[in-house]
Amino acid sequence: MESLGTGVNADGLEAGRCWRLSADINGHARSSGPGLATQARRGRRLQLLGPREGTRLRVRLLEDGYPCWLEISQLLERAIPAQPLRALLLEPSSIASRLPEVLTFAERAREQPNRYLWGGSLGPDFDCSGFVQSAFASVGIWIPRDAYQQEHFCQPVAVRPGVFALLQPGDLIFFGRPQRCSHVGLYLGAGRYLHSSGKEHGRDGLGIDQLSPEADHPVSCHYRSELRGAGRVVRCHDGTTLA
Repeated sequence: MESLGTGVNADGLEAGRCWRLSADINGHARSSGPGLATQARRGRRLQLLGPREGTRLRVRLLEDGYPCWLEISQLLERAIPAQPLRALLLEPSSIASRLPEVLTFAERAREQPNRYLWGGSLGPDFDCSGFVQSAFASVGIWIPRDAYQQEHFCQPVAVRPGVFALLQPGDLIFFGRPQRCSHVGLYLGAGRYLHSSGKEHGRDGLGIDQLSPEADHPVSCHYRSELRGAGRVVRCHDGTTLA
C-alpha cells in the first residue's frame, strides 16, 4: 500500500483534505496524457478534489485557486497533510513597495538560459503567465495563474501602441484577440516589457520587446498588433477558484 510515512495512504485520499508540498511537482491539464497545466513549488498547499481517475487525482492549488491533475504516486512522495491556507491579503501600498523586487526577480530569470515551456512556472523555463505569476509570488504577492485571469484580476490602465505614459514598472501588458487574452508581459518602463514567448511569433523564452511603433523587431510588431490593454496589481488572490 502506498504511504506517506505519516499514516496517510493512497486509500485515504478523501476530497477536501489539504496537503503541503515537500518538493516541486508538475500539474497536468487532464486526467491522462502529457499536457502540462502548471507547476507547483515546494511549500505550496493544495486541496484534494477527487475522485481519482486512473493514476491521477484532481486538486486545487490553494494560493491561486488553480485546479489541475497530479500523479498520485508523486503526490504521495512529495506532500504531507497540512492545515488549510490562510491567504495573505496585502494593501495596495504594500504591493507597490514590493514591485522593485518583482522586477529584480524577472531580470535575474531573463539572465538564466531558458526556453519557452507551456505550463512552466518554476523556471528557468516559463510560459508567459507562469513567469509573471512567479515574479509576483517570489515576494509573497499571489495573482491568478493564466493570462486571461490576470487580465480580469488587475486594475485596468489605459495603453495603446506608442501611448504608455500611464503605465508604471510592474504593470502587466495583455495581448490576444478581441475574444480573449492569450498572452501577458511585465512592464519595465519606457515602453519596454519582458515576457516569455514561444517559437512561432516569439523568442522561445524570455526577452524584452517594445510598445513603441518605431520598434520594428518582428516579435514587437506581432504582439503590438495584438495589444489588448494593461493592468496594475493592487490586490492579492484570496485562493478562490476563478472561471
